[in-house]
Amino acid sequence: MRIATWNVNSIRARVDRVTSWLERNDVDVLAMQETKCKDAQFPHLPFEAIGYEVAHTGLSQWNGVAVVSRVGIEDVETAFEAQPGWGEQLATEARALGATCGGVRVWSLYVPNGRTIVDPHYTYKLEWLAALRASAASWVASGTPTMLLGDWNIAPLDEDVWDREFFEGSTHVTAPEREALAAIEATGFTELTRSYTPGEYTYWDYTQLRFPKRQGMRIDLALGSPEVTARVTGARIDREERKGKGASDHAPVVVELADPA
Repeated sequence: MRIATWNVNSIRARVDRVTSWLERNDVDVLAMQETKCKDAQFPHLPFEAIGYEVAHTGLSQWNGVAVVSRVGIEDVETAFEAQPGWGEQLATEARALGATCGGVRVWSLYVPNGRTIVDPHYTYKLEWLAALRASAASWVASGTPTMLLGDWNIAPLDEDVWDREFFEGSTHVTAPEREALAAIEATGFTELTRSYTPGEYTYWDYTQLRFPKRQGMRIDLALGSPEVTARVTGARIDREERKGKGASDHAPVVVELADPA
């Protein structure tokens, strides 16, 4: 089974690239982030035409997450328990979607950016991650094979950014963010890609020629519960898909799973 995650940075602008990539790479399930559209605007038909079912949650031109699957979609949830809200009138953003696909509970997650370390959005980010940790613990306790996939907006290690000094005083690399991610892993989840993709990045800013200069970040991660981790046979970051006209600023991340024992 092949499960992937990709921040597509507007699905309506990149639907042809995404569907073509799915077919070329024989992917069973794709978790997408930053779809940037309302539910009624999501381009269902191109995915359905190539054999994928779609689950999506999007409330505006910002955020938005989806799961597309050719191995079934069941028990869709558009938020996790106690997911914090944002805004003057607190509202749950379209940042998390869970669905069971081929026996695996897949969560597509778009973690808040945080903006700056003095912005209220940074506090929101940490609260969001703390709530996710509580849910993650319950998912591990349930014994359900579960994957937490997406754009975490956190570089877990200094080696996950092209220049640690460049990011000094910025979000994505602060100790509280990294500790919040580590707390989620401590519930029983394991990051599945690092051992197969050492030293690789998943995101390169559009500005300053970051991609050709290889000045990127590893912020797109795939975490697996023990039942999933035991099945992993490989993982890769498709850096080639960051190239060319109309590319997202993130690359797809793919995890290979063996059939359950």
